[in-house]
Amino acid sequence: MTGWLRCIGRTGLALVAAAWAVVAQAQPTARHDEDTVRALERAARAVVGLSATAVDDARSNATLGRQRAGSGVVIDRDGLVLTIGYLVLEAESVTLEVEPGREVPARVVAYDLATGFGLVRALVPLRVEPVPLARGKPDADAPLLAASGGSDAAVGVARLMSQRAFSGYWEYHIDDALFTAPPLPQHSGAGLFNLKGELVGIGSLALADTLPDDDPRSVPGNLFVPVSLLEPILGELLARGSSAASRRAWLGLNCAQQRDQVRVVRVSADSPAAAAGVRPGDRIVRIDGTEVRSLEGLWKTLWAGAPERDVTLEVRRADGMHTLTLRSVDRMSTLRRSRGV
Repeated sequence: MTGWLRCIGRTGLALVAAAWAVVAQAQPTARHDEDTVRALERAARAVVGLSATAVDDARSNATLGRQRAGSGVVIDRDGLVLTIGYLVLEAESVTLEVEPGREVPARVVAYDLATGFGLVRALVPLRVEPVPLARGKPDADAPLLAASGGSDAAVGVARLMSQRAFSGYWEYHIDDALFTAPPLPQHSGAGLFNLKGELVGIGSLALADTLPDDDPRSVPGNLFVPVSLLEPILGELLARGSSAASRRAWLGLNCAQQRDQVRVVRVSADSPAAAAGVRPGDRIVRIDGTEVRSLEGLWKTLWAGAPERDVTLEVRRADGMHTLTLRSVDRMSTLRRSRGV
């Protein structure tokens, strides 16, 4: 593809033309399939702009800022919108931009630490047709439609470069993350769709490389959280606001992996790691007696135990080995919430 198509106004012939242009770029020999065009048009319309303001004492303000903006995707007829969780983490207020000049208030329904998803519900009718959720893994060879919402809405073709596990430096891990290219402007909470107009993933990150580690090439793009992670927990999220897997130990570490070594790059203020004296630059050798060779191994070993417990880290510094005891906390219990909710 040559670039992202802007969908200013997101109505009428302009959006239909943009939807068909996506098909034409992805499959130049494709005939004008009206069903596909309608499915893609519905998908693009279902992506709305989302803005949120976090509570003034939110921990996450230090890294995410208090004012946040991105997108979300309408997934039911009662105004339920799926987005990426960090946009609505510790949110005080949420607004959805359905189209230019039309904004509606929404409330946070769920924030799921384990998957990274967020759910909000519009407080007034959206009058937007929802999209179905895709089942199973996307076809690795089929083109996908990526779309953002709001005033800077864009739509275009994305290619699935790889699908594999992803471990974040901020105590996060998911399986089967979707890595796509080219990079989508305003990727946060954006929708990724197959050519049936089914939602495949929700935009999370911009990445310098989307290919597997053993591929010598470098292709920039995005990480999308697969909606296959949502279906098993959707009822739980609607009923409780988070999944059981989100109740897990947190230390307040940001770590980086280089080959088979994991080092601390940042320690969150007022965290168990800070209280125990963990330092940036520490190489984590073992956690609770288990050797650490990857971020995935570090996080999974941490989460295997009770959310609140004593955790032993063995770290290497310039002056040798040190053994530190941290009292982990349930991450969900540390989150600030709006006083009005």
